[in-house]
Amino acid sequence: MAISQTGLEGLPRKQGKVRDVYDLGDRLLLVASDRISAFDWVLPTPIPDKGRVLSSLSEFWFDRLGVTNHLISSNVDDFPLALDDATRKNLRGRAMLVRKAQVAPFECVVRGYLSGSGWKEYRKSGSVCGVSLPSGLVESDRIDPIFTPATKAETGHDENVSFDVMANALGYDVAATLRDKSLDVYTQAAEYARSRGLILADTKFEWGFDEQNGELLLIDEALTPDSSRYWAIDAYHPGGPQPSFDKQFVRDWLETTGWDKASPPPELPESVVAGTRSKYIEAYERLTGRPFPWR
Repeated sequence: MAISQTGLEGLPRKQGKVRDVYDLGDRLLLVASDRISAFDWVLPTPIPDKGRVLSSLSEFWFDRLGVTNHLISSNVDDFPLALDDATRKNLRGRAMLVRKAQVAPFECVVRGYLSGSGWKEYRKSGSVCGVSLPSGLVESDRIDPIFTPATKAETGHDENVSFDVMANALGYDVAATLRDKSLDVYTQAAEYARSRGLILADTKFEWGFDEQNGELLLIDEALTPDSSRYWAIDAYHPGGPQPSFDKQFVRDWLETTGWDKASPPPELPESVVAGTRSKYIEAYERLTGRPFPWR
């Protein structure tokens, strides 16, 4: 996805793996691209409309959840910029005007099922991020939701840490607030997802404090296939990995290519691009109950 720069030239910009962040002074413009990353690399092949799924699904959750967030508007007509028609068309559905926030430097991860790095850590120690779990659990088992923060890495992997590490960095009261808020939002979202036939196995939140008044805000994206692990209830069988509505489709293909993960990654074949796009769109449609507008 290439964005026409008319109306955006000269604005301070920070480019992440997926999002471009434009500084508008007192606000930010977040633009979700169609870039996709895997194994700490941004892949050379985009997934069409992936950015629209991320932004539109985040907007859906921001509207549904009872939590204060950073979203001001996703309506291109509300953006305080002079944009040409091509840029407006390209931004529609993938851009959010948001409040500026001082970002808490931890990923706030909540796990309700034992999978991914949590499963690997449990196999070694019987705990996840310092939280002891019952013995005898198998991969993908359901657990009482636990808060497992991680440090935020600009490059490479985030590092799982204990709540005490987070509390020492931020202060106990702030860390406890972020923990409790994250657990509450996860519980709300998981209950709703089950009503739509999906399991929310785990998710990560980002929080920040409004630069103007210090109010705590849920920021960045929320409960998307990039930040969350969704499984279909009717296909759930604990005891191994589960089919998920995220970029696992891409990871699985990359594992078959012989790529060494140290050199630039290969182009994705059309079938993998189409399959991945389909997974993202299916997640959007199942969660929102409405057709994806850009089919």
